[in-house]
Amino acid sequence: MKIGLIGLGRMGGNIARRLMKNGHEVVAYDRDAEAVKTLAADGAEGADSLDDMRAKLDTPAIWWVMVPAGEPTESTVQAIAAKANDGDIIIDGGNSFYKDDVRRAKELAEKGIHYVDVGTSGGVWGLERGYCMMIGGDKETVDYLDPIFETLAPGMGDIVRTPGRVEGQADPRAEKGYIHAGPSGAGHFVKMVHNGIEYGLMQAYAEGFDILKGKSGEHVAEEERFDINLTDVAEVWRRGSVISSWLLDLSAIALAKDGTLEGFSGSVADSGEGQWTIDAAMEEKVPANVLSAALYARYRSRVDHTFGDKLLSAMRYGFGGHVEMPQ
Repeated sequence: MKIGLIGLGRMGGNIARRLMKNGHEVVAYDRDAEAVKTLAADGAEGADSLDDMRAKLDTPAIWWVMVPAGEPTESTVQAIAAKANDGDIIIDGGNSFYKDDVRRAKELAEKGIHYVDVGTSGGVWGLERGYCMMIGGDKETVDYLDPIFETLAPGMGDIVRTPGRVEGQADPRAEKGYIHAGPSGAGHFVKMVHNGIEYGLMQAYAEGFDILKGKSGEHVAEEERFDINLTDVAEVWRRGSVISSWLLDLSAIALAKDGTLEGFSGSVADSGEGQWTIDAAMEEKVPANVLSAALYARYRSRVDHTFGDKLLSAMRYGFGGHVEMPQ
């Protein structure tokens, strides 16, 4: 299939490369002409404007938007809609607010344009590992786009199949790393909650390693003072422990490089999904104690840094290349 990809940053560029590596054609556009030039050298067809991209796409045209959530995505989608033809498909693969998806889908449907929201997880590792995707949109359009999603997804890999999951009765796409979550907005809603959980998991690791580090402090009685090697702890927990995970792997990598994490200030950024998850929990009257505490800890980190906050920043940089809040 031929896909027009707008936004060639950390994830957009690698999404394009994974698509091309597996036989799809990509027309690439970014405000940064050098980013377009770089991707063109890898096999993409460059475009110098959305009008140029429109002329180079098939019918129906598939437009995949990978720009920051909020105004950049909104203005890009509206600009595409002004140029799109009846039957074209606009995909938002960023981290948009799901209520914006619901609104956009309705507005675009009135113009005969299909809208699909794709919550995309995989960060800077996606080119190699594939992307876990949570997709919202009408069934016919999502099914039409399936070759794209199957290419981007991790596939079955070597993960042990879940006992009790009956083949033929469950959607096989889930085992490949992607799902059709429901109508427009459902994909980003599931991804939003995914990111809220991510906050909680990361905070648990951060607090645990903070406690381990604190045991070597002068405030601890000498006979109970332990100089624990945090790098070794992270490594041993990766191997057979019930709390092993990719986030722990990233923590181990960061600690192996620098056991003190001096390269990080501990001012932890957030990209909005944590707050949106808490907002949804309040609307639904669902207690979200852990997720709320994790979000508040990030706010606190911007004025009072701990070793655990440095580990949070290290994990965020590890999976997504996210930089810290400016000091």
